[in-house]
Amino acid sequence: MIENEPVEISRVAKWNKLHPQTLQKQYKEQLSDFPEWEEAVNSEALVYPKNFGEYMSIDETALHNGELYTIITNKDAHGKKGALAAIIKGTKNKVISEALSRVPIEKLMGVKEITADLAQSMDWICRTNFMNATIVADRFHVQQVVSEGVQEIRISLRRKAIDEENELIVEAKNNKHKYIAKRYRNGDTKKQLPARSRHLLFKPKSKWTGSQQERAEILFNHYPELKKAYDLSMCFRGIFESAKTREVAKERMQKWLEQVSKSKLTTMISAANTIQNNLGKILNYFPDGSTNASAESFNAKLKGFRSLVRGVRDIKFFLFRIHTFYS
Repeated sequence: MIENEPVEISRVAKWNKLHPQTLQKQYKEQLSDFPEWEEAVNSEALVYPKNFGEYMSIDETALHNGELYTIITNKDAHGKKGALAAIIKGTKNKVISEALSRVPIEKLMGVKEITADLAQSMDWICRTNFMNATIVADRFHVQQVVSEGVQEIRISLRRKAIDEENELIVEAKNNKHKYIAKRYRNGDTKKQLPARSRHLLFKPKSKWTGSQQERAEILFNHYPELKKAYDLSMCFRGIFESAKTREVAKERMQKWLEQVSKSKLTTMISAANTIQNNLGKILNYFPDGSTNASAESFNAKLKGFRSLVRGVRDIKFFLFRIHTFYS
């Protein structure tokens, strides 16, 4: 173990000239406290009252067979020991609230701020259990809603290009000709152009590579609606990067919502409706800039740990190890 981070049991076994499966069985049944821990706790609702602080994050992640767990973390622990405040199976408010009833009320009332995504279930959990906390919509989830609106347009255009090419292939076969797809000056075919543009649509123009600049020029010339959607998404991103106060951010977002309404782009209008419905939580991001990065980082650690142990075959033992390292 290095700096309290887990290492592969196979490496430990190798150092001690043991078979990995033998060492894992010995660790699980004899060397660790797992047998006592398993009897003493409800592994579907692990709650650590001492780890609740003023600044928290809440998120959900799939740990085993697609089963969702709600994870609450303390930002001040920075993903290390003491970061895990609760890991509870499920996302329903009733289930989470029942589990959190073990936390002293002064601890729950002491939470000043909690960041979450835009899921309604997360909103209800926060409002029910952290009554004094300001709920901050995570910036990256918010931006993702708008980015997805752009990507949906790109995907739709790609499907149309695929259908067109398939029709031309059938026509060529019927005429006993060999179909040769036309290519743009950068070498892309009509079908490839939107497919290869996925990543550049997430980035501002200043971060495009030379080949991405050329591809974007061709793409936007052929699909002006995609350029309009991209410009709207970058304008929205710019609000987070430049607005210094809640008032300025609110004014700019209202103007952005008006622009989207006039665009007549259905996917972007849908994204804008989501923004409008969650505007209060989104504006709570300003001016301090609190995000759910700590929760996302912790989820990444869980996924990394899951990979380290080559999947989750025994969910209780997996949770015991998470408890050991992060509670």
